[in-house]
Amino acid sequence: MRILLTGANGYIGKRLLPILLEQGHTVFCCVRNKQRFTHKELLHPNLHLIEVDLLQAKTLEKIPKDIEVSYYLIHSMLHGTEDFDQLEKQCAQNFIDYLKKTENRQIIYLSGIANEDKLSKHLQSRKEVEEILKQSRSYYTILRAGIIVGSGSASFEIIRDLVEKLPIMITPQWLLTKCQPIAIRTVIEYLHKVIFHKDCLNQTFDIGGTEVLSYKQMLQQYAEVRKLKRKIITLPIMTPRLSSYWLFFITSTSYNLAVNLVNSMKVEVICRPNNFAQILNIQPISYKEAIERAMGKIKQQMVISSWKDALSSGRLSNRNFKYVEPPSFGCFFDTKVLPVENQQLALDNIWAVGGDRGWYYANWLWKFRGFIDKLFGGVGLNRGRRHPNEIEIGDSLDFWRVLLADKENKRLLLYAEMKLPGEAWLEFSLNKNQLEQKAIFRPKGLAGRLYWYLSYPFHVFIFRGMIQGIIHYNK
Repeated sequence: MRILLTGANGYIGKRLLPILLEQGHTVFCCVRNKQRFTHKELLHPNLHLIEVDLLQAKTLEKIPKDIEVSYYLIHSMLHGTEDFDQLEKQCAQNFIDYLKKTENRQIIYLSGIANEDKLSKHLQSRKEVEEILKQSRSYYTILRAGIIVGSGSASFEIIRDLVEKLPIMITPQWLLTKCQPIAIRTVIEYLHKVIFHKDCLNQTFDIGGTEVLSYKQMLQQYAEVRKLKRKIITLPIMTPRLSSYWLFFITSTSYNLAVNLVNSMKVEVICRPNNFAQILNIQPISYKEAIERAMGKIKQQMVISSWKDALSSGRLSNRNFKYVEPPSFGCFFDTKVLPVENQQLALDNIWAVGGDRGWYYANWLWKFRGFIDKLFGGVGLNRGRRHPNEIEIGDSLDFWRVLLADKENKRLLLYAEMKLPGEAWLEFSLNKNQLEQKAIFRPKGLAGRLYWYLSYPFHVFIFRGMIQGIIHYNK
């Protein structure tokens, strides 16, 4: 089968892709940047990459005309809170306009459960996209899911942050809202089993797990699985804005995502009764089992994808990936160079920077900088990193984004996603038995220049300590 996979770099797409390839399908992945794909994926003979921006209709011409099935896994929930719904509708319209020129026979869309009369802007947008996709000449299969539980999913990571960090939680009233969580493995199973299934064509199905729970019960059951004692108190006085800030400061979520999640969490997302699982011979699992599976993946360091790796979780534009050489004109530099006796040790330490390992020197100052960033609406340090010693292009790494991770040529380039009066890069490169560490800052106006000069004294000893730590740290 010749399959088109949109959102191939996203949380769901990264998990679905290997399944489709294992089943022998030829998969055409629509991505906005080919560089964000790993080398292992590129080596597969049935995988073809196409750079497409669904907001730019002309780029869709790169999609082959002889595709048979299309997965539509595009969502703009992480983008700005004002116009993401318009972006979603424009993407969907451009998509079906082009599909009419192809041999495509089925569209599969992962939507959100929307059975209430009053919906959040996010869920209403998903519903409107459904209607647009139904206008295609192809058969459609729409799967509506609520909270998806899996290692790296936004919902699971928020629950994990809250329960792991807070022994006592003062929470908003919406924690009493009911939902029907579903394991990521079950979602992926539904997605690949509906391909040309006769009972799934031109159908819309709600998909969920085995239980209906309140968000409070989900936090409590997570605590039980992790054997943690937690007390949760709900208050009716927390407004949506306060609730959004509460999530933003406590968890690794972005503010935009926090706002959209809070608005959606006030709406019950419960499946309408159906026999869909029986039709496809799928056995949904319980919420606790989904947590145990997710924690197992985390402990084994096998997190395939994370919501934090979406570019929209930070401030980096996709166009920055086109340029792996930082600018030089109009920039300030802090360059440190030291000799290296053990290149492999230094390289391993570069690839383990950030996250739980930290930044090798004055970690408390890095944490303080992350706290200040959060206060001003930035991403802070809460995002951590996906894997303790593996880095891929596009990964989030604390308040940085990975622009280049070339271990063969011993070079790592990071772009700052913290709030700054300008742009910043951090580069590490090993060559000729020496390590070069370069911090680059391109100021914006007078404020940017003042920022550099005021922070420069701290940079002197922080960056010096970091390069020495990279060379000598031996766990």
